[in-house]
Amino acid sequence: MTGPGGPPRHVLILGGTGEARRLAELLAEDASWATTTSLAGRVAAPRQLPGRVRTGGFGGADGLADWLREHRVDAVVDATHPFAATITAHAAEAAGTTGLPLVVLRRPGWTPGPGDRWHWADSVADAAALLPELGTRALLTTGRGDVAAFAAAAPGLFLLARSVDPPEPAPPPHVHVLLARGPFTVEGERALFGAHRIDVLVTKDSGGAATAAKLTAAREADVPVLIVRRPPPPADVPVVRTPAGAVVRLRAIAGE
Repeated sequence: MTGPGGPPRHVLILGGTGEARRLAELLAEDASWATTTSLAGRVAAPRQLPGRVRTGGFGGADGLADWLREHRVDAVVDATHPFAATITAHAAEAAGTTGLPLVVLRRPGWTPGPGDRWHWADSVADAAALLPELGTRALLTTGRGDVAAFAAAAPGLFLLARSVDPPEPAPPPHVHVLLARGPFTVEGERALFGAHRIDVLVTKDSGGAATAAKLTAAREADVPVLIVRRPPPPADVPVVRTPAGAVVRLRAIAGE
């Protein structure tokens, strides 16, 4: 790595989350850092980011390693969604191949409190199989890519699928699509539960405050919550919980 007095250190941020955005903002405040934030391209209209932005895949771990070498990257921060297991695995492999430092930025998961009725599943497939036992009118907030699994497993249920962009392929008639982007409020979630008579909430353990209001609304309504556990991070890779923690780690790597 270079530093003050030399070219800025180039950090690749594997992004798409609020934490990735905040990390890019923090690093943009210091001229000794330059960032490229990589987005998967799954959201049609991503918000503006500081620094350079690229969109699309790398072509697997080997393609990512080639990109890191070509663009003279000094460090990688995996700030993707906690369930983006494929890119996380590719980042770990590419970092190992190139010898670059890798930091995983993962916000803490959610923790149940008094009054919560949480049911855990190890995968989307397990959650889809369990869903019919918990309710008949479900709010799905696991992302557009998982709608098909729930639609196939619960053909007799009312499913309200909320996502930023429309699910692909188009879901069957018993799935009703609600396009919305967080953050959401408890008041708004209460109204949504009431208007659609939601009796079960399905989500992933994404963590964070932007979409946590639904958990409060479910607790207040005594509605069960079906939660998919997040996959573990790669072994032997440092994990930080906040963007500020990632900056501290990067500075330590740079010898500051």
